[in-house]
Amino acid sequence: MSISKKTIYDNFKSKEEVVQESLVAFINKLRSKILESVEKQKSNPILTVIDVYRIGLDSFKSFSPSFLFGLKKYYPDVYVSISDFRSKELYALVQNLLQKAKEKGQVRDDIDVELICEIYLNRLELILFSTKNLFEEYSVQELLEHIVINNLRGIATQDYLKKNNFMLEVH
Repeated sequence: MSISKKTIYDNFKSKEEVVQESLVAFINKLRSKILESVEKQKSNPILTVIDVYRIGLDSFKSFSPSFLFGLKKYYPDVYVSISDFRSKELYALVQNLLQKAKEKGQVRDDIDVELICEIYLNRLELILFSTKNLFEEYSVQELLEHIVINNLRGIATQDYLKKNNFMLEVH
């Protein structure tokens, strides 16, 4: 960044505060992108869910498993910020979008939206970083297709799939 440690610590009390403020800025930027997408795609909640995941995957591809482990181990309060954002805000947003899709007849009636969110959203970090960093082997689009889009195809109604020509992609 071409600034000295002294300059940084003139503005922040500790390393933890630097990490916390950096993460808050990251989350705010992510939140802004997501809300912009929600507004733009509000007529098609399923496409909005895909876009939310795409934004998330694009944002988290630069994170390594060791970075997340380090946050969890050395800055647990900071880790709680990102964990809360994911498990509370994003969970509620995606659940709401899928519920709207269900009400519009885009998601099958027999689908438990809460369970779908629990399985896919809350487990995403485990899937992406469990034994290896999947971002190192696959593109964001491949991960989006296999983790999100294929699952949404499975819960979407036949009518929705036909109307959208089986194409559940965000371009």
